[in-house]
Amino acid sequence: MKRPIPLKSVYAFVAVAETGSMTDAAQLLSVSHSAISQSIKNLESQLGQKLFIRQGRSVSLNSTGRHYYKQIAPALEQIVSATEKLIEQQHSQRITLNMINSLVMHWWIPHVDRFNQFAPNIDIRISNLTGHFKMESEGIDVAIIHGNTHDWSDYYCELLATDELVLTASPELIDVYTTPESILKQYPAIIVTNDRRKDDWKIWCKSHQLPEPAYTQNLKFSASIQAVQATIRKLGIFVSHRHFIRDEVSQGSLVEVGLPICNPNQDFYFACPPEKLKNENILLLRNWLRQEFSQ
Repeated sequence: MKRPIPLKSVYAFVAVAETGSMTDAAQLLSVSHSAISQSIKNLESQLGQKLFIRQGRSVSLNSTGRHYYKQIAPALEQIVSATEKLIEQQHSQRITLNMINSLVMHWWIPHVDRFNQFAPNIDIRISNLTGHFKMESEGIDVAIIHGNTHDWSDYYCELLATDELVLTASPELIDVYTTPESILKQYPAIIVTNDRRKDDWKIWCKSHQLPEPAYTQNLKFSASIQAVQATIRKLGIFVSHRHFIRDEVSQGSLVEVGLPICNPNQDFYFACPPEKLKNENILLLRNWLRQEFSQ
């Protein structure tokens, strides 16, 4: 087997040929001037021929160098192109998916195994930005919006599911005679105080024509994940978003009391920049989300 030409020497040769300067070639390849100079010397030594005419600090190809450049430059371009395509293909398998943290904790994590079985080659990266943001500048491919689409008119939005509010409790706190009205009289209400959740009890009580629990006489938490855990531990009862407690209900650690009601203020939406719909993996993710949210 013939002794191979080091690829770094070929890169150095093409860079010097195209820039006409070893200094500029060094900057282009992010190496030192001496590294470029040594690569060119090694290449000329291995070929047994000079390739450049040196004129002070500038260099230019001689006739041999020009002939060599015409032969290898297209081949090097093919190497670079093939490498970039492989990298792009790898990155195209990666989707950055944004959703609020409570949805990650209550819905996404319990469904990860199901998605990995559905699309084992897609790499999902989770982001937890809240409020309105520009997906492109934040590096977000897809967002699951829990709210409305008023601020997302520049994006493709598709309804995944209506949002339902439901009263939940530990199964140890109820019996066959329990009603929403009776359990409210027996146990403290667990309230989440953040802006996204603070009206949940009000909306639920208004729909059921029941008095809203007193704010000062009940348990309060800043996040729904805390409230769910407190409910599981029988510290009180909690009005939750139904999709957030599906896993706990299926495992028997929580039960629904009474009928759920539609939340008039927010629903669940799939959103992405319109051009992202050309990506087959994003279409796969959308189809899977449609299926999961419909159950």
